[in-house]
Amino acid sequence: MDRAAVPRRSGGGGLTSNSRSVSGSGGASASPANSRRRRQPPRPADYKLQVIIIGSRGVGKTSLMERFTDDTFSEACKSTVGVDFKIKTIELRGKKIRLQIWDTAGQERFNSITSAYYRSAKGIVLVYDITKKETFEDVPKWMKMIDKYASEDAELLLVGNKLDCEVERTITRQQGERFALQITGMRFCEASAKDNYNVSEIFMKLVDDILNKMPEVPKCELSNSILSLQPEPEIPPELPPVRPNVRCC
Repeated sequence: MDRAAVPRRSGGGGLTSNSRSVSGSGGASASPANSRRRRQPPRPADYKLQVIIIGSRGVGKTSLMERFTDDTFSEACKSTVGVDFKIKTIELRGKKIRLQIWDTAGQERFNSITSAYYRSAKGIVLVYDITKKETFEDVPKWMKMIDKYASEDAELLLVGNKLDCEVERTITRQQGERFALQITGMRFCEASAKDNYNVSEIFMKLVDDILNKMPEVPKCELSNSILSLQPEPEIPPELPPVRPNVRCC
């Protein structure tokens, strides 16, 4: 199914060692050549990729970003105003990748600001809260934003967040899977920023999918823990047969 068929649419200076050799009553400084050791400059990134996180207010977009970049979580996370971003450098397939992750505001009044960040995004993470039905019902609206502003080549990932609140769940896993199956190339995962469940894996898999579109990147496999991020979904009987290009985390 074509996407249009469904509304969807992170210099090396020297370290100085002040070693002194003692001779008699006074200490003579060692020569600078012997006392300084240079560190190799850091290897530049092979790729610089931009990823944006979108979704309704309060679904945990900032928490997912901060858990992945800083391995932190705050219960008192404030709503993002406009946009925020963090940088994280990862290594994948022997490549050094500098990720610029943009966290966008969920309030509609910021849409005119955040829409500009869709265009250069190589990956888009669309988040809803599994305990709040309205955030899942807003997913088609966010897909329309993607359709309008994002590149056709952007990799898409639908994430049901707050899996730690399973007892309060109102959106089943099957509902998330069902929606993702309607979108060509969209993956689906459930995660918990609080429990740090699937957070690193979803970003790593998203980057892996982006690298798949770069012909110069070696086609090597990721670890099983990432490739098997989630089991294959059970397709509800009323859905059409699975398209060949449908993928699941």
